[in-house]
Amino acid sequence: MKEQIIYSMKAPYREDYVIKGYSFGKGDPSACILGPVRGNEIQQLYICSQLVKALKELESNNCIGNHKEILVIPCINNYSMNMGKRFWPVDNTDINRMFPGNDYEDTTCRIADGLMKKIKDYSYGIQFASFYMSGEFVPHVRMMETGYQNTSLANLFGLPYVVVRKPKPIDTKTLNYNWQNEMTAAFSVYTNKNDEIDEKSAKQAVAAVLRFLTRMGIIKYESHSGYISHIIMEEDLSNVETDQSGIFKGLVSPGEEVRYGQSLAEIIDPYVGEVKKVIQAETEGVVFFAHKDPLVNEGDIVYRLIHRLHE
Repeated sequence: MKEQIIYSMKAPYREDYVIKGYSFGKGDPSACILGPVRGNEIQQLYICSQLVKALKELESNNCIGNHKEILVIPCINNYSMNMGKRFWPVDNTDINRMFPGNDYEDTTCRIADGLMKKIKDYSYGIQFASFYMSGEFVPHVRMMETGYQNTSLANLFGLPYVVVRKPKPIDTKTLNYNWQNEMTAAFSVYTNKNDEIDEKSAKQAVAAVLRFLTRMGIIKYESHSGYISHIIMEEDLSNVETDQSGIFKGLVSPGEEVRYGQSLAEIIDPYVGEVKKVIQAETEGVVFFAHKDPLVNEGDIVYRLIHRLHE
């Protein structure tokens, strides 16, 4: 294992901003694995730390492929993580909306530019990411529909679902989109937690990455086969919204099957404790995403369902 500085920047009032990376093997830039770009992605940081640990052991046992190099960058945004902020603490900008970046504008643009220059030549890119809405997911691989996406490769992670998203204008500034434009096969991996550690899904994510690296001939590792992934388009997911605000009491979790008319959640009046609204399923399917914050606002998406079609 070799530790290296991927990007550094002077800071006037605190220690220098440094992005560290850990490389394994030597040769062609084969796979790059990235951890948190946002400061609340604790689960993603933990997963990367476990991958570093696993790859270090594999390297010591000569299990990295010949002429293959793997780079793991456990954390991009340690400033925000240290301060308990999701976005860049100075101006609240999102580094993941600044790619490909440049070296003459705002700080986050310069960070994105410096990072992109270091990782753009890898054949495969894996990012542990989080969603813009707070909640829990079924573990899955997500990718942009850029014309360069390859769902067959995404299946090799062996996670339950592969989600393909048609990019909106704002998505063209994300790492995943710009990585694909550099001809890197880019994948975003989501587990069911962000700001707390879930050991079970963390182990599933580590196993999925090692499984993918094995199937691509980058490492030698005896892995289980995992799932046969189901490919879905994001626009085919059914959103369940609430027309009431209050205390949110979820009744189902990601991965559960639900039936039409089944109670999914209760919205409770925060002052008098009465149930203001019972949210019911309008279709049969599987819970893909579930809102988990204790409060909910009118119009919020509280669940996303994988719609079950009947022949």
